[in-house]
Amino acid sequence: MALTAETPRIVADPMVPRVGRIRKRVRELSDVWTLTVEMDEPFAFAPGQFNMLTAFGVGEAAISISGDPARPGEGLIHTIRDVGPVSHALSHLEPGDYIGVRGPYGAGWPVEVAEHCDVVILAGGLGLAPLRPLIYEVLSGRKKYGKVALLFGARTPTDLLFRPELEQWRRRLDVDIHVTVDTSTEDWYGNVGVVTTLVPRAAFDPQHTIAYVCGPEIMMRFGAAALRDKGVPDEAMYLSMERNMKCGIGLCGHCQIGTVFVCRDGPVFRNDKLRPLMSVKEL
Repeated sequence: MALTAETPRIVADPMVPRVGRIRKRVRELSDVWTLTVEMDEPFAFAPGQFNMLTAFGVGEAAISISGDPARPGEGLIHTIRDVGPVSHALSHLEPGDYIGVRGPYGAGWPVEVAEHCDVVILAGGLGLAPLRPLIYEVLSGRKKYGKVALLFGARTPTDLLFRPELEQWRRRLDVDIHVTVDTSTEDWYGNVGVVTTLVPRAAFDPQHTIAYVCGPEIMMRFGAAALRDKGVPDEAMYLSMERNMKCGIGLCGHCQIGTVFVCRDGPVFRNDKLRPLMSVKEL
């Protein structure tokens, strides 16, 4: 039937999730799990974007995508911390269980702006998960960039996320990796201290560097300050905000910061745009 002005059109409701199935579930830390979700159709995404994941009968939550954007056949990969009813239900889904997926949403990491520049990736705790797709993309196109530094911090050695992969990246000769913990244990022989103490140790040209930062808000604030102290301008820093997102499309207002919505305008923001908002109390 030919479409006319009077022909009814079926428009997909952005609030209705697509249904996927859990292919794999891996325990990363005592309270962190990685789920691989199999979808009926290919699911393209950009590094830094997130999905709204639904645990049917419980609710949904915004979870960053932590897989490789160049390998969609591996399925959608999300790394989840068990901190509440929805994340608990999601992280305990077993292979074969169904899950709802809306997205991908948001502005991701602008990888293209870093070409021919040095790259600094600053991650705190679970913040390494949203940065992992960016790391994959930078490493796959390594010749496009100058020096690459990955600076990662966790509370304790047992809280180091993706530890086998960190060791794999460390064996590369073209990436400068520094890892630290806030509190050491007897079998830890690495750096001790907050992740911002790693910034002075990294080798990069601050005037020709693009920095990507993700972690708790206080860590990102001090991380940006440490980068600024070394000479990296705010317009060359990109931060990912993980605020309380409920709808994913800028309708509910839960993630609003001043005049912007994290889900719609972020979650990645350039720091010269974000810094004035974060300096306002109660935002």
